Amino acid sequence: MTQALTQAVAAVMRDAAARAIMPHYQTLTASQIKDKAADDLVTVADTESEAILSEGLARLLPEATIVGEEAVAADPSLMGKLGDALCWIVDPIDGTNNYAAGKPPFGILIALAEAGETVAGWIYDPLKDRLCHAHRGQGAFIGDERVTARITGAEPPIAAISLVFADPEKRIALKTQIAPHYSLVDIPRCAAEQYPRLVLGENDVSIFERTLAWDHATGVLFVNEAGGKAARPDGTPYRVDEDRKGLLGAASPALWDQLAARMSAI
Repeated sequence: MTQALTQAVAAVMRDAAARAIMPHYQTLTASQIKDKAADDLVTVADTESEAILSEGLARLLPEATIVGEEAVAADPSLMGKLGDALCWIVDPIDGTNNYAAGKPPFGILIALAEAGETVAGWIYDPLKDRLCHAHRGQGAFIGDERVTARITGAEPPIAAISLVFADPEKRIALKTQIAPHYSLVDIPRCAAEQYPRLVLGENDVSIFERTLAWDHATGVLFVNEAGGKAARPDGTPYRVDEDRKGLLGAASPALWDQLAARMSAI
């Protein structure tokens, strides 16, 4: 079932990429890009992709609720369905700001949750044709190859710290009390890229403030199944049905513990 489901979900994702995402890539007109919120864009490709994904996923598991990012933008009450018995969580284009600017990275994120807990997730990069996926308790994979998270070996460790949604006081604390312990790199503004970087030995730790389910459900599972660690700053597991801020990811539990201890002091 696991392999068959992954193949089926991958086919749906590739279909959305081929029909909606790549035809609009680097060809969007101004009228096809809109401001959804402050520093948050939506394009015609997002809405077309979500429609294709939702239709395909509904065929795979008709009993599952579907909560998509753009559907929630139109009807915020859908957030209340994230804790349903079975729920698909869809980000039709993660990294829309990058996509709208005609540059990578961007990708598709799909998670499957049971009663608020992520049980499977898929990350697809259309430009690289890279599929990262994980099922709870069964490991993490890129394509058919099982992967284990590895640290960069850099000293100090390499950190990607997202300050975009942090309030001013916390932003200052992160810059003055956390950042000096790490070698900072730019965030990709794309969870579909950030989480694989933690597994592939490119980044050691990441700090996220906003933790919407469609951005993080899949990546958290992928990192944890690869042997890294992603969790709330207090160590509790990430759940898709909780409206909380703050999430830490690391390529190893030891790096996570070190970061969490520093975060607890700010």
